[in-house]
Amino acid sequence: MAATIHVDVVSAEEAIYSGDAEFVVLPGEEGELGVYPRHAPLLTRIRPGSVRIRKPGGEEELVFVAGGVLEIQPQTVTVLADTAIRGHDLDEAKAMEAKQRAEDALRAATDKQEIATVEAELAMLAAQIAAIRKLRKK
Repeated sequence: MAATIHVDVVSAEEAIYSGDAEFVVLPGEEGELGVYPRHAPLLTRIRPGSVRIRKPGGEEELVFVAGGVLEIQPQTVTVLADTAIRGHDLDEAKAMEAKQRAEDALRAATDKQEIATVEAELAMLAAQIAAIRKLRKK
């Protein structure tokens, strides 16, 4: 049997995933981060994108996160996400509509704070759409 690591993905609303995994791939601030069992301890922020969890036996679970914090211990990975959505719950049409509304809001934005807020929302929506498209390829 392959070595595993326990993974918990939680958001403010609910626990999204809790179980064992052979490895996890996450969107770190500096790029993609791969985590295997017995990984060195680490605490870092994550950016919007897909968390890919390879379960024992090869099945994969995909979870979209809109940023948050990652804690790694040798036997545990904990993702504290600002927002987390199970891959099968993602809706591309709704995400595209929200992206269009955000682009319209960006064109109408006048102050720096409003522009920064809308740009952050656009980055999150672009990552969500990319996660949806990645999930569809499987």
